Amino acid sequence: MRYRKADCFDLALSEIGFGCGGNAGLMVRGSFDDQARIIARALELGINYFDNSPDYGNCVAEENLGLVLKSLKARPFINTKVEIRAENLADIADHVVRSAEASLKRLQIETLDVLQIHNGPIDPPPFMEGKYYAQLWIEHFFRPGGAIEGLRRLKDAGKVRHIGFVCRGNDGSFVRQLLDTSLFALINTPYTLLNPTAGRSKPVAFSGKDYGDVLTAAHKKGLGGAIYSPLAGGFLTDAAIDGRGRHPLARRPNPEDASTQRNIAAAGRLRFLAHENEISLAQAAVRFVLMHPGVVTVLGGFSDIAQLEELAKVPELPPFTTDQMRRVENLWATNFAAT
Repeated sequence: MRYRKADCFDLALSEIGFGCGGNAGLMVRGSFDDQARIIARALELGINYFDNSPDYGNCVAEENLGLVLKSLKARPFINTKVEIRAENLADIADHVVRSAEASLKRLQIETLDVLQIHNGPIDPPPFMEGKYYAQLWIEHFFRPGGAIEGLRRLKDAGKVRHIGFVCRGNDGSFVRQLLDTSLFALINTPYTLLNPTAGRSKPVAFSGKDYGDVLTAAHKKGLGGAIYSPLAGGFLTDAAIDGRGRHPLARRPNPEDASTQRNIAAAGRLRFLAHENEISLAQAAVRFVLMHPGVVTVLGGFSDIAQLEELAKVPELPPFTTDQMRRVENLWATNFAAT
């Protein structure tokens, strides 16, 4: 395993991190024995960063990670998040503090290495109802009693070492407002072969969501980038292209949905990267992510040990050639048009 830092982020994180979300399903729906076995192997392989959230399984993933790490007597770097919903808008700072303190109890630790706001910044205010938390009005970050105040209180109390936030796309200017505060150390964003716009300008013909080159902007400010969903929700895998189905623990997309078919077709046109480099498509997807200098860790979601072993080999792989990247860039420029 190899490790990376950023100027504002003094933790040397493994290039492959361990995502605890619901897509892979292990930390939400897996057995304790499987969780313990796979996490123990991840630690043996040098993975030292675990990404979690109260939203993953309604706090189940945090509880399970805490139990497993206690049983293994292990203390890797741990990140979790705070979801801000409509019911929290009247006292956001207090909610941030309460949520982090509850996470610390579930994880059975005293200090979080990273705490992130799980809402992406946006303006005008999004319509928030029920469990919605994808975005948060930028003013709710900055206002008295807002998200930043809560994060500062936790840092001042020694309960959090670093703070960050999640980028949701079409929010580049608001992300930059948060970067300009010099308060944050880490951003979470998607950056994939199917949508590279978090790490470069959006091609004119590209129809996907625009992440506004936030990785480059963060890197220039000294922040690190943690990449979630590097396999684009599981579409950047050989199994998805071959129609072999997903692991029993993993979420399954609707095969009849038009976006599912578009993603599978686009992933198929990228498969030459796997064939020419004699690796799997999943490995090619993660190798691409690690080529960006703003990335400090790629958050893999693992359903079993085979998936873990597969991605743990990626840091040793060489980057793609100039010609291979030229062909990838042509696919982006033509919005994955068939040739």
